[in-house]
Parts: sequence; C-alpha cells; structure tokens
Amino acid sequence: MAGLWFEEFEEGQVFNHALSRTVTEYDNMHFCNATLNTQPLHIDFHFAAETEYGQPLVNSIFTLGLVIGMTVTETTLGTTIGNLAMTDINFPRPVFHGDTIRTRTTITSKRESKSRPNDGIVVFYHEGLNQRDEVVATCTRTALMRKRPAEAA
Repeated sequence: MAGLWFEEFEEGQVFNHALSRTVTEYDNMHFCNATLNTQPLHIDFHFAAETEYGQPLVNSIFTLGLVIGMTVTETTLGTTIGNLAMTDINFPRPVFHGDTIRTRTTITSKRESKSRPNDGIVVFYHEGLNQRDEVVATCTRTALMRKRPAEAA
C-alpha cells in the first residue's frame, strides 16, 4: 500500500505534501452544481463583483475536500478504514479561481483502538496553503487506521 500503517505514524511528524493544484472556475461551478449550493458568492460573477472580494469565492467545502484529498497518497491510501471526525475546521482566507493550493499535515496524536485490536486512531492536522504560503484552510481529522498485517511486517 502507498499509505502508511498505524505504526508508521509518529506524533509531531510533518508531511509537506508533494501535490499542489490550481483551482479553476470549472471546479467551483461544478462542485456548487453537484452539491446544489446556490450561494451567489460562488456562482454569480455579477453579484460577487459587488462584494468586498470583487470576485467569486471558491466553495469552502470544495477547498476542504481538496486539502484533505491531496494528503491521501502519502498518508492513508489503502491503509485507512475511515474518518471518525473532522473538527476545528477554519477558513482564515478566501480561495479564488486561479489560486494554487498545497497541503501540510502534522500528526498530532495516535493511540491504539480500544475496541479493534488490529487498528489504531491517528489525528491529522491539515493546513491548506495558497501560492503565497497563506493558510486558507485548516482541519483536525481523526481516522481509524489499519495496523501493519503480520505478513507485511
């Protein structure tokens, strides 16, 4: 698996993820349409032009999904069982069409699962940064992770 096993995570470990991605107008419009989000700040260029931003904002839930998605290949691909929680989600700066996002992840804690002896719980702190290294999104994510199988040891 490309993802890391529970045992491979260490508290304080930092991942500066290799992937980055420029957000396009299509990304934002498609996401808003797919999720039925009719907020004019996202989909109405004329409305958005009259706001303090002067342009459409990228849907924050798209931004959150992108930030977390960019972490998967280097951390949890094939080794996570599922997300248990996403908390402390913040969007300190807006994202606009044309912004390029990258992600940094810090492992804040890990522990053995009390009910599943073959699994553990890892807490990830994700930070999304734009091309100017400004933080645009943060999230604390708790995931149930697989321990290394005996045959993979």
